[in-house]
Amino acid sequence: MSFRQLGDSGLVVSVAGLGCNTFGATLPPQDVPALVTAALDAGITFFDTADVYGGVPGQSEELLGAALEAHRDDVVIATKFGLDTGGLNGPDWGVRGSRRYVRRAVESSLRRLRTDHVDLLQMHAPDPVTPIEETLAALHELVVEGKVRYIGSSNFAAWQVVDADWSARTAGATPFVSAQNRYNLLDRSAEAELVPAAEQVGVGLIPFVPLASGLLTGKYRRGQAAPDGTRLTRMPERLARADFDRIEALESLAGSWGIDLPTLALGGLAAQPAVATVIAGARTPEQLRANVASIAWEPTLEQLAAIDEAAPGPSA
Repeated sequence: MSFRQLGDSGLVVSVAGLGCNTFGATLPPQDVPALVTAALDAGITFFDTADVYGGVPGQSEELLGAALEAHRDDVVIATKFGLDTGGLNGPDWGVRGSRRYVRRAVESSLRRLRTDHVDLLQMHAPDPVTPIEETLAALHELVVEGKVRYIGSSNFAAWQVVDADWSARTAGATPFVSAQNRYNLLDRSAEAELVPAAEQVGVGLIPFVPLASGLLTGKYRRGQAAPDGTRLTRMPERLARADFDRIEALESLAGSWGIDLPTLALGGLAAQPAVATVIAGARTPEQLRANVASIAWEPTLEQLAAIDEAAPGPSA
């Protein structure tokens, strides 16, 4: 396993992370310990969850906290706040960036995670009501108290990432060190503004849906229904909209290099500028180990150029 600095911070994370959004949802609770153990054995140190994840909100944090309790000093736990949890963190009236709500959400997450601090606390989405200065001040207080070590954003536009950085630095508050956004080799729209913004302000990117909701697994074929048991059987409209020209071009490249499509997709994404860690979910230890091996693939400059030609970004 290789490790990278998260943005310009002193936080070091494994280049392969484990996304825990399925814990208690599509991944049964009894299967979580074995998956987490497999992740630890594979060298993963970065575990990403949120207060809203699970079969019910909070369940993913509870399951992850129990599974990692004996390994707390060896891992980086990242969680999020800011989406509707159905009252899990108390009433919020749709305002989830306020000083009051932020503190209550964090203290609730700490209880569920069975820890006294969160290594990376991410704001899951911008709050259109609360000024970002108030949210950053509340987060800074939690950092000073030691309940949070680092903070980051999720689903922020590039201008919001830059605005938050400027607001934090001018106020002497803790700045965001990460941005978690949709980014994969099918959807490279983040490269238009977010990637340059992240590089400019020293924020590390944490791409989610790195396999494009399964479209980059090699399971789906042009003009064919989704195979039984796969994710897109529940989302036929996404399969109908899929860019199979790009998928097939990438798959052809992968075959010419003697690798499979997921390896090209995950390893190629991990090699992009500003990417700190690639979080991929898994249902089984075997799938997790395959993801780790895929992320470890390091394309040459010539291979990266070929990927750019087959699946160009927005500036191409």
